[in-house]
Amino acid sequence: MGISVVERESMAEAESGGERVHIPVLPSAVLAAFARIAPELDGGWIVDGTVGMGGHAELLLEARPSLRLVGCDQDPAALELAGARLARFGGRVELRRARLSELRELVEREGFAPVAGILVDLGVSSLQLDTKSRGFSFQQDGPLDMRMDPTRATTAADLVNGLDEESLADLIHAEGEEPRARRIAKAIVEGRRRAPFLRTLALADCVAQATGRVGGKIHPATLTFQALRRAVNAEHAELELALECVRATLAPGGVFVAISFHSLEDGVVKRFLAARAKQDGWELHSKKPVEADHHERRANPRARSARLRAARRPLALEVSS
Repeated sequence: MGISVVERESMAEAESGGERVHIPVLPSAVLAAFARIAPELDGGWIVDGTVGMGGHAELLLEARPSLRLVGCDQDPAALELAGARLARFGGRVELRRARLSELRELVEREGFAPVAGILVDLGVSSLQLDTKSRGFSFQQDGPLDMRMDPTRATTAADLVNGLDEESLADLIHAEGEEPRARRIAKAIVEGRRRAPFLRTLALADCVAQATGRVGGKIHPATLTFQALRRAVNAEHAELELALECVRATLAPGGVFVAISFHSLEDGVVKRFLAARAKQDGWELHSKKPVEADHHERRANPRARSARLRAARRPLALEVSS
């Protein structure tokens, strides 16, 4: 099953001084994984490739006072919030606007070495879902956009209104794992003949009518919106290049942690770590992904579909060809 956006629409928050505070998922598991960083890497850098609102970064900086952190994100709004949250750590923090595909170049160009750890928290963020003008949510009316990086050229509306029926169905099936992709694509093409789809609720209603489903725990447009978001932001390609950064820049004794929210992302990470364990001797944090316990799932709805995989690069490293 793909991501449950309904769960992630429910942004976990706490009240602190009258302000909303984002709660990062799987905090104990993240700290436990990074606790395995080799002592030889004290003073090194953690690369948070998806710093978001800075929740995981804050946890790591507090837990590992000898380490520094470079927080990256393609979303300028997220970087602004992260900067405010992490300001108290002073020179231990550097923030950069970058996509996952740009991490390797950034790390090598700016000399963030040694890389003691790399963290990626994949998928759409609570901030993006909660901002209706970004067009990620099927529960709030907004422009059909879905760009995490607002400088990207293609929006969700471009795909919905521009692709032919077969290509649109293929996209919804491949990127959303939606079994009713053909029926949905046909309904979208018929609907856009009357007027182009420019708003999120109009598209969500079209999908619901095409599937004959309304209400229920999982909205019928969940997988279609997932597919469009992944395509708009080239999420599969971005992740693959991020993993190349991990392989190329993570120091011996360093730790890599990935948090995913649906099977497509988790599968890519699982295969990467299995290959590294077999070919290069990387030490897996656990055989199965770490998931939230029932206490965290109740306190933080976003954690219900979260899966964490991690591994440590061995100190005695023999790189395979």
